[in-house]
Amino acid sequence: MLKDSFGRTFPYIRMSITDVCNFKCGYCLPNGYQVDKSDNRKFLHLDEIKRLAKCFSELGVNKIRITGGEPTVRKDFFEIIKVLKVDAGIKKVVITTNGYHLDKKAKLLVDSGLNGINISMDSLNRETFKNVTGHDRLPEILEGIKNLQELGFENIKINAVLLNGINSSEKDFDAWSKFVQINKIDFRYIELMQTGDNLEYFKKYHSSSKIFKNYLNENNWIYQTLGKDAGPSINYINPEYKGKFGIIAPYSKDFCKTCNRLRITSRGDLRLCLFGNTGISVRHLLQKDDQLNELKDLILKQMQFKKESHYLELGDTGSTKNLSKTGG
Repeated sequence: MLKDSFGRTFPYIRMSITDVCNFKCGYCLPNGYQVDKSDNRKFLHLDEIKRLAKCFSELGVNKIRITGGEPTVRKDFFEIIKVLKVDAGIKKVVITTNGYHLDKKAKLLVDSGLNGINISMDSLNRETFKNVTGHDRLPEILEGIKNLQELGFENIKINAVLLNGINSSEKDFDAWSKFVQINKIDFRYIELMQTGDNLEYFKKYHSSSKIFKNYLNENNWIYQTLGKDAGPSINYINPEYKGKFGIIAPYSKDFCKTCNRLRITSRGDLRLCLFGNTGISVRHLLQKDDQLNELKDLILKQMQFKKESHYLELGDTGSTKNLSKTGG
């Protein structure tokens, strides 16, 4: 079992498989994806992913989230899901996606054996969605969600970055409330996080998640406790609604105390925190099957370097230039 010096255990890995994203979200890649010329390493290939996942499985990891960039842009995306589930024996394989062509991919996702999907969707207003992402694709994403539901796929979550003056009004909250009232979907607002290259954007659009929490409290939503492999969301339920609400508030007190996840970048770096300078490449130990024990030893030794907090509230963004670099 992966365990750090603060007694936290880590059954959950966020694995980026590409930095490439085909959206231009203002808070992440406002100018679209740009090739990082300072790092000419290729993205992890399938065999490397298989060896890495097998290692984590043997270290007690039961959940891997495939992230990016946009993970579905990889041509071997569905092969990666199969490798994680069948070859590595990971019980829960889930993805985070921007929903690009979700209407066309829904059946393929269900047939792949995927256990859950998080869709980044910052607004139910078509024009607002277009302004934030640079793409007029809200209708196809909503159609994709409908297709997933009709195929019996249940573990659907929607994430929206809370942006002051863009999707932070009571009108926006009411729209999401009507949506989760009739859809068995978890919707979560994520506080905008400062990264290395978005300071001006952060200053302009950051809003405390307390405004949404106050909305939930005023509308009879009930706090729900977390499962052991849950993410960082504080969840709320209402018996009159099919769906749930959640808040991911990285600036809140004690946010890091329940940390249960590590990260792998698309080029094979183990990152102990989304924000921080602590990490190491493990790629040299992903080249042969007989390197498994050496790989496990390296990862276990790295756990002693995981810090108690990300210190994001102090403005320390570490080496995170933008969220696509480490899987968001």
